[in-house]
Amino acid sequence: MRVGTWHGDFSRKGPGLMLAEFEKAMPDLSPVLTAKPDILLLTDIDYDAGLVALAKLRDVLGETGLTYPHLLAARPNTGMPTGLDIDGDGRRGGPRDAQGFGWFAGQGGMAVLSRYPVDLMADHSALLWKDTPDSAIAADDPAFDTQRLSSSAFWAVRVATPEGDLTMLTLAATPPVFDGPEDRNGRRNRDEVMLWAHVLNGDHGPIPEGPVAVIGNLNLDPERGNGLHKAAQTLLAHPRLQDPMPGVQTVAWDSTGPMRVSYVLPDRTLSAGDNGVTPPSPDLGPHGLVWVDLSFR
Repeated sequence: MRVGTWHGDFSRKGPGLMLAEFEKAMPDLSPVLTAKPDILLLTDIDYDAGLVALAKLRDVLGETGLTYPHLLAARPNTGMPTGLDIDGDGRRGGPRDAQGFGWFAGQGGMAVLSRYPVDLMADHSALLWKDTPDSAIAADDPAFDTQRLSSSAFWAVRVATPEGDLTMLTLAATPPVFDGPEDRNGRRNRDEVMLWAHVLNGDHGPIPEGPVAVIGNLNLDPERGNGLHKAAQTLLAHPRLQDPMPGVQTVAWDSTGPMRVSYVLPDRTLSAGDNGVTPPSPDLGPHGLVWVDLSFR
């Protein structure tokens, strides 16, 4: 089975705008058409309650021969109001005052398209930042008692593949930039990246049984760019996981150059075969689609 994740820019500044664009003309989907993953996690796609935009995307891919009968998405933390002035600009309700940056509730969430049945086994998206193990939230944080850890979502998704069940541990972490010397985003990114390591260590909830794969956008390179790199290094070195693509870049920004921010980190009980990163779509941002072929031993 080929497992992939893509931080393609399927997000706009208003609800329904992405669907309206889909109705006029679909963007270039060459990364999906090139990789042809059996299971695909999108980490920047607007959420709507009926999954209308996601279904439209699925239908268009189906016309090319890529069939994804199983979809999964839930309301993310992006754009979810907190009622607080978190960014200190004297106003409430701005995109930086939400649980996760967003101009509206559901902007830039996550979604799964799969050839195989999928079930949401656990959702840690409501976990407060202060309650995560070894939390780096500041004691005087303006949203200490309100701020959720995840800027998007943390899902444990069971995929019933023909070889057996695979549990995908998904995330899309906040970028560790766009703040001040207090490094609030950097500290939050660090704790988001570490959440699944805590779960696998048994420090937060039951340890997932059977093969797992941590998959998504960490928004953190182990060595390059801004951020608390030790978090990515710790996750990559977790004894439960393997890294089939060490040092492989997944995005190239004009300001920072190539970096690795999206990952597929499978369980060591799985066999990891071919892997790669597609060229980005000219319509959907600078990120390539990251894919790895996995099989049960």
